[in-house]
Amino acid sequence: MANIILLGPPGAGKGTQAKRLVDERAMVQLSTGDMLREAKTSGTEMGKRVAEVMARGELVTDDIVIGLIEEKLNGGAGGGFIFDGFPRTLKQADALGDLLARKGQKLAAVIEMQVDDAALVARITGRYTCGRCGEVYHDSTRPTKVAGTCDACGSHDLKRRADDNEDALKTRLMEYYKKTSPLIGYYYAKGGLASVDGLAEMDAVAAAIAKVLDKA
Repeated sequence: MANIILLGPPGAGKGTQAKRLVDERAMVQLSTGDMLREAKTSGTEMGKRVAEVMARGELVTDDIVIGLIEEKLNGGAGGGFIFDGFPRTLKQADALGDLLARKGQKLAAVIEMQVDDAALVARITGRYTCGRCGEVYHDSTRPTKVAGTCDACGSHDLKRRADDNEDALKTRLMEYYKKTSPLIGYYYAKGGLASVDGLAEMDAVAAAIAKVLDKA
């Protein structure tokens, strides 16, 4: 079993690679947002706490998130867990490390998906999706065969995310680097950091991640 953290800015492809690891290695993806949404309607004691905090419009505390992660760890995962969107701060990183130690587990690797910012902006701002089936396209690298029509389902409902524009993306990137740079140094000092080229072809990125995991 290999527990890993995927680090990378918005649009680096963390979600795509996490899905492959789930499919190919039977790992479990732990996304903070998904866990909170699931907990809110679960009816458990922790879920009730989450629902109350969210109903008040307050931020969910680190203790609650760690509690949700602990519930997932107790459920087990044959291939290990992928931590997606957590930790975001040094305090959270310490808390996660303490939790794993209590459970007799550890991180096999922290994988940083490195990107060139200019190339990432070009990748994201050209992206659009089909509103019906979710197929993803790109102005320059993967346009639809017929303009305005989804290749997969024939829908004309093609959409761009409102924040997939250059100014919004640069703001998101700055926020990511401000929060995450300390984590990169933290895990580098612990000897568990590995970096892969997040802008390589999808299969090449997957192969690089697999290489890291096979060595762990």
